[in-house]
Amino acid sequence: EDDKTITVAASPTPHAEILNKAVKPLVEKDGYKLEVKEFTDYVQPNTATEDGEVDANYFQHKPYLDNFNKEKGTHLVSVEGIHFEPFGLYPGKTKDLQNLQDGATVAVPNDATNEARALLLLQDAGLIKLKDSADFNPTIDDIETYNTKITIEELKANVIPSTLADVTAAVVNGNYALDFGLKTEDAIYKDDQLDIDEYWNLIAARSADLEDADKLETYKKVVAAFQSDETEAVF
Repeated sequence: EDDKTITVAASPTPHAEILNKAVKPLVEKDGYKLEVKEFTDYVQPNTATEDGEVDANYFQHKPYLDNFNKEKGTHLVSVEGIHFEPFGLYPGKTKDLQNLQDGATVAVPNDATNEARALLLLQDAGLIKLKDSADFNPTIDDIETYNTKITIEELKANVIPSTLADVTAAVVNGNYALDFGLKTEDAIYKDDQLDIDEYWNLIAARSADLEDADKLETYKKVVAAFQSDETEAVF
């Protein structure tokens, strides 16, 4: 009960920035110390949380979390959704959507849930048509029609921004876009219209920890700091 330190794993931009600049001062007013551990990939934050190296993490949306638990046998749950980061189709060799023509190469994240979101974005942009049966989690096999005859290149999400010079366009996760210096307005198409609860970035923790009343109260303090007017004013 004397341990007032909360350790959170996060990707550098914008998650660690939000934690350090806005959330940290607020939880310190409640007598807690917030430590932020930065990771640049989408695997280590979850394994560190599962192993007890950190108390929670902040970097992912629920479809990714659910799929990670299924594939890795982890026991992580959402504490609360915090913010939405739009996916963007960013220009590579082509600078606008109208000039994205047959033969174009489009990079997308290769993890299942973010690839599904990328395909939904490409469909919404009019480049492909997905099978109706694909619903919320399409794969490349669910592409029914290529309205524009593009080649889809599957890459790790964190390396996609560095490939922009080599592809026609690329779907980039919001945090990696920011980290690479891309701005939302740089995107030639973005998925603001897919702003739904499932894609909100969340705080995740071990399911067992949420059964502990004291730990649950600690998580609630962190959530309250995220949802405060002070945090909104900073970001």
